[in-house]
Amino acid sequence: MELRELHSFRVLAGILHYGKAAEELHLSQSALSQQIMQLERVLGHQLFNRTNRRVALSKAGELLLPEAERILDQAENSIGLWERTMAGEAGQLYIGFVGSAMQSFLPPLLKSFAGNHPEIRFTLEELTNSEQLQGLEHATVDIAFMRSNRVPEDVELRSVFTENLTLVLPESHEVDTSNFKSMKQFAEESFILFPNENSPRYYQQIQNLCADHGFSPRIAHRSIHAPTIFSLVENGMGISVIPNSLRQKHNYRVKFIELVEAPQKTELFSAWKRGNENPALQSFLKLL
Repeated sequence: MELRELHSFRVLAGILHYGKAAEELHLSQSALSQQIMQLERVLGHQLFNRTNRRVALSKAGELLLPEAERILDQAENSIGLWERTMAGEAGQLYIGFVGSAMQSFLPPLLKSFAGNHPEIRFTLEELTNSEQLQGLEHATVDIAFMRSNRVPEDVELRSVFTENLTLVLPESHEVDTSNFKSMKQFAEESFILFPNENSPRYYQQIQNLCADHGFSPRIAHRSIHAPTIFSLVENGMGISVIPNSLRQKHNYRVKFIELVEAPQKTELFSAWKRGNENPALQSFLKLL
């Protein structure tokens, strides 16, 4: 059975006149007759009752018509979806991100993308920098948002967001925005930082920040999760330095000092595998 035969059957069933149906199909009348007879041979049933005066659907034809319409509509819809997917208007996109990217940068970007590309579904997963790189390598992530610029040669990298670093202190700490002078005030403090292996660039920025004020941070604890860091700071286990975007409304007894004057900033990078042929990725990169 061929789709063109079903299409010719549907047109003829709607017009019930061989000459007019052949004209609409841009076929000769004999070619249309051959297609209908071929379809009848394949199905083993006569689809039309023909006389010299009229053409009418047989019972078999009446039963076939709604099925033929469903098949043809499905074929048309499937090809249409394929065409839109190839054009980057539909499809699936897998996005990896570090938690801080979701605080300010990513939400408006995703909202805009969803509004402009309603047929592209995207899956979001919070991952560490190293997990995102593994995802890019194994094609389980199309685009990553990370705080590291150490990527393999086959990964494209783009800086998308730069922000200040921010100190996190216990609410009872003697230093606040009114008497803060420099990082030198915290030379004897214990620090709670992101692990070096998860965010080497970010980790190095903290090291440089402290080195500029004559000391190396004494690292007491490590965590990649902001709630854990806030809880540790709240309970007097140390102080921390975070991207300013992680500063948010919360119920922890901590306070923040944004390091506006510090030359060290933290960057958010987007990364994707060179040669990734997912059309949805190309649409996302245009918006990015």
